[in-house]
Amino acid sequence: MDWLSIVNAGINGTVLGLLLALPALAVTLVFGIARFPNVATGDYMTLGAYAAVAAQTFGGLSLAASGVFASLTVGVVSLFFYFWVFRVLAKRPLVSRLIASIGVAFAVRSTITFFAGHYQYNIEAPLVRAWNFNGIRILPTDAYIAVTAIAALALVFMLMRFTPMGRRMRAVADNPELASASGINARRVMVLLWAIVGIFCGLGGFLLGVKAVVIPELGFELLLTIFAAVILGGIGTPVGAVVGILVFGISQEIGSLYVGPAYKIVMAFLVLLCVLLLRPQGIFGRIQAAR
Repeated sequence: MDWLSIVNAGINGTVLGLLLALPALAVTLVFGIARFPNVATGDYMTLGAYAAVAAQTFGGLSLAASGVFASLTVGVVSLFFYFWVFRVLAKRPLVSRLIASIGVAFAVRSTITFFAGHYQYNIEAPLVRAWNFNGIRILPTDAYIAVTAIAALALVFMLMRFTPMGRRMRAVADNPELASASGINARRVMVLLWAIVGIFCGLGGFLLGVKAVVIPELGFELLLTIFAAVILGGIGTPVGAVVGILVFGISQEIGSLYVGPAYKIVMAFLVLLCVLLLRPQGIFGRIQAAR
């Protein structure tokens, strides 16, 4: 296997990892603040891809405008389900919210198939030739996807690190009872959380739809990879989620050179197993004592 193939596979894995870092970050934020795994994440991504297709088909929007429309649409849907479902179950056990998120996922997917059927769709993007740097090939579309994902991730990390609302989100994640006793409005934090979740899932679904065929199972098929990457990085740690999904994306693409595309997910999970054997809490996770 020549080194150019490995480099090109690594570039493809990095692009895939960056766009999947958006829903992975959404998963880890929900787990860290709302305290449950949101299974609806994958179908939120699918909704974002279909919203972009609808924006182009019926609204004649450009590629960039359809991406904005997809992000905002899923953001509104995410807030709707927060107020209708997850806010009501906020004090219930984790299992109740987990099962509710499964129900939300099926509701979103059923709505998509009711209106769009099971047909395959494509998000219209300009046809471009790959840049060739002495055998290293980079598609301009992939470069735009990577830049968009990095910009969105940087924006959220800056929000969480340098703004009062971000500090409130971190306070609620660290100790909800103490944050409430300190006068932090948990409802505002949750509204912002679910808005970010929807926008990031919608944007991630749109970017994925640019690279792949849009089908009702588009996001659901990647849900296991996203959850595994969050575990790899350390549950509840935003930086860990991004690093974990990058490790998964790169290991899958490079692994496929040796074992074939059908087994690349196996290689990624072998990486997960090896890391967790050395660090059971994940790459950036912290060991918490139980009493």
